[in-house]
Amino acid sequence: MPRADLAIRNGTLFNGAIADVGVAGGTIIQIGGELQAATEIDASGKLVLPGGVDAHVHLSSPPRETHGPRWVDDFQSGSAAALAGGITTVGNMTFGAPDESPLEALRREAVVAERQTIADVFLHPVLDDPDERALEDIPHLLESGCSSIKIFLSNPRFDRSLDGYLEAIRRAGASGLISMLHCEDAALIAFATRRLIAEGRSSLHYFPESRPVVAEVVATQRAIALAELTGAPVYVVHLSSERALEACAHARARGIPLFVETRPLYLHLTESIFDDPECGRFVGQPPLRSASDVAALWAGLRSGAIDTVCTDHAPWSLQAKLDPELSIERLRPGVENLQLLLPMLYSEGVRTGRISLHRLVELTSTNAARLFGLYPRKGTLAVGADADLVVFDPRLERTVTAAMLHSNADYSVYDGRQVTGWPVLTLRRGEIVFRDGQILGQPGSGRVLACGPAGRP
Repeated sequence: MPRADLAIRNGTLFNGAIADVGVAGGTIIQIGGELQAATEIDASGKLVLPGGVDAHVHLSSPPRETHGPRWVDDFQSGSAAALAGGITTVGNMTFGAPDESPLEALRREAVVAERQTIADVFLHPVLDDPDERALEDIPHLLESGCSSIKIFLSNPRFDRSLDGYLEAIRRAGASGLISMLHCEDAALIAFATRRLIAEGRSSLHYFPESRPVVAEVVATQRAIALAELTGAPVYVVHLSSERALEACAHARARGIPLFVETRPLYLHLTESIFDDPECGRFVGQPPLRSASDVAALWAGLRSGAIDTVCTDHAPWSLQAKLDPELSIERLRPGVENLQLLLPMLYSEGVRTGRISLHRLVELTSTNAARLFGLYPRKGTLAVGADADLVVFDPRLERTVTAAMLHSNADYSVYDGRQVTGWPVLTLRRGEIVFRDGQILGQPGSGRVLACGPAGRP
């Protein structure tokens, strides 16, 4: 009879089977059948899920931004929030310092992450300037364990350096990488913002109008064109609108290698909240959209038109978000969301019948692992995979409060929400790192992962 370090007994797997799961040496060694174990966990009446893979987080602030408030999480506090929410692997955006190449930025950030992180981490270099040094690094990123680059089409530099960015995407695709694109058009945003200011409407109440849907649609169409022209795979981050999703669906039907991410913000809130006196709490890029956009995104989750749900976790203090000096020209975009991604998607999606449990696992774990070259080590519940496991209580009811957060953020955009379904225990590579509200893993116990070539869901 096999001997395991740890066994999770009597849990319901996401395929509906009730089975024991055996873990040894940090990996899954058996699913079902008889086994002995030194440590046993009773998961009767609970779900056993693969640990989540959130491919889009910000646990390090851009080195170029040296003045004013900064994001409040680092790899330690951010990964604590992730593990409390059933997310065992995070993909962090790595911004370069001045005169730093992508490979240099990755090496610098990896040193910090190895010291701080509890969750496992992989890194995405942000391509701020497609100069010759950056372009020369791209073919060497995969051998350094990186399967992606990140580009902001919302950066005014994008149009000025279009030839360089186009070459970067081409080289990325030829080198086994996927290009992550923030799709908002800088020129249309600038025009809409100038017009609002001229009309005396510069407060954050008008933030959604300053970054209209058409700016997202135009940039998404450009992303599609870049993928079509180069043949390189492109991953649209945090898509927010029905029109942009329709453009992606049409492109995919033509065989263009395009993949789509959305974020929880666009599934649970609408632009009407910008009537709130404290609307600065909800500023993210792109902005919140209409109720019809929300419905279209849920339909996209169900149909497969959307591949992943990732958080774009970029938390601030409430004081920083409510700074009276902020306006549509002076922004602090981003919110915390790592701890709440999985519970809220289960509560609002699986429990309501909008998506299946199997689809939830694909959206929050399997597809991201496949896309970024981590599968089957991550993103699945299978023999030989890392023992990244979540024991999830589908009937546990909790009210969202700032006090429950393991993030350093002191507020949640979902304060007061009733949520049913929460992780009660999280294993990362076979180690219990979260249990009954407490983080048990130690800083530095997480790993910076080496990704394989980018893949497909």
